[in-house]
Formats: sequence, structure tokens, C-alpha cells
Amino acid sequence: MKARQQRMIFIGLVVAGMAVSAGFAYRAFNENLLYYFSPTQVAEGEAPLERRFRLGGLVVEDSVERASGSLTVDFVVTDYYHSIPVQHTGVLPDLFAEGQGVVTNGTMNADGLFVADEVLAKHDENYMAPEVAESLEEGARRAAEPE
Repeated sequence: MKARQQRMIFIGLVVAGMAVSAGFAYRAFNENLLYYFSPTQVAEGEAPLERRFRLGGLVVEDSVERASGSLTVDFVVTDYYHSIPVQHTGVLPDLFAEGQGVVTNGTMNADGLFVADEVLAKHDENYMAPEVAESLEEGARRAAEPE
């Protein structure tokens, strides 16, 4: 085999290796991407089934129920227009409270329950995640519209 043919084969293998590496990187990026959905978007079927996403809104007053002897907590997240029940097993952040903004990461199950594997609460009294603030404004606007 000539030296020129060997170089062309080597270049072809390098290009093929780079393409495979780029494909793996793209797939890993897509699998770890979390999209944000409001309770209204979830109720209207815009959220993916069997894929992780973020759900945000306010924790409804008097909706937090802790299972006795367990780390499982059930609560409801609302955007003033729709509400979604959430279940989380684990330790909640110190700032988690009813009437406070929250963003949860997890999946929807077939029963319409959002199973959260992570709960993020606002980090101070003056801050709310921009996505949550926007969904609350939109939900309040839609709830105020006459039907």
C-alpha cells in the first residue's frame, strides 16, 4: 500500500471517530436536558410522558402531607390556573414551605402524579425563579379571564 493511501485511510478513520464522538456527546446532552413546564402546560398535555422535566409554581397552602415514619411528602403545585399533585421521597430544602415558590425535577406517572426526585426552593425571600414568576402571572391572568 502506498503512503498516500495509508494517510487517506488514517484521515478517514479520524473523521469517523470524531463523528461517532460527536454523536455520543449530542445524545448525552439531550438525555440530560431538562425543560421547564408550568402546571397549566402539564394539564394541557404539553409535558413529555416518561421523560424528566421541571415543574414549577407555588406550593398550595394546606396541601403538604408527610407520611408517618417516612421521608415521603405529598404536596400540590399551582400556577393559579391549574394544580398538579407532587410526591417527593427524600429530604426537602430548609426553605420549602406552603405558599412559597418551588421548582421540582422528576417525571409524570400514568395517574397524573408528578414524582419528584429533586425539590428546589427559592433561596431568599425576595427571589423567585423567572420561569415560576412568568407561569404564575400567566396562570393568574388565565384564571381571571371570563369563560
